[in-house]
Amino acid sequence: MKTAKIKLLAFVISFLGITSLATAQKSYTLDSKSTFSVSGTSTLHDWEMKSASGTGTATLTIANSKLTDIEALSITLAAETIKSEKKSMDKVAYETLKTDKNKNIKYVLKSAEKVNETTWELTGTYTIAGVSKVIKTTVKTTVTANGLNLQGSNKITFTDFGMKSPTAMLGTIKTGQDLTLKFNLNFN
Repeated sequence: MKTAKIKLLAFVISFLGITSLATAQKSYTLDSKSTFSVSGTSTLHDWEMKSASGTGTATLTIANSKLTDIEALSITLAAETIKSEKKSMDKVAYETLKTDKNKNIKYVLKSAEKVNETTWELTGTYTIAGVSKVIKTTVKTTVTANGLNLQGSNKITFTDFGMKSPTAMLGTIKTGQDLTLKFNLNFN
């Protein structure tokens, strides 16, 4: 009888230990397959610049294959890793981003609110061209075999971050004020 009680007690302790481990917060690292882009318009054509060189970490709670908490999230993207198909456009973009003084674009989470099983609203600080601004972002989440995929976008303007819309060809080509930031992040 004593052996049965000891085995039952050991099973309960073991089960509770496994359950608490399954719901514990865990740190994840941004995978190299993550992508970032910024797009906009100009008087000549629409444009897009891309990067796959971000670094970052997240502290997440995943229980029973569901995301239950986003405790922390930070991303750093070297500004000059963002590229277009034209070197002249890249040069103008880096001048606009003031990369001589501000080497990185950063994001740091302030809070996360679950909307439903796959949608979260993140409030965080973007730092672009040396200017920081708190912005809300709605993201779609997918729990993966290794961690989490997070996708979303934001609409911003150049003036939100103290930048002037770039021009080219002595001002005959002008960039529109509105920008769209997109990201597809994999944390493992």
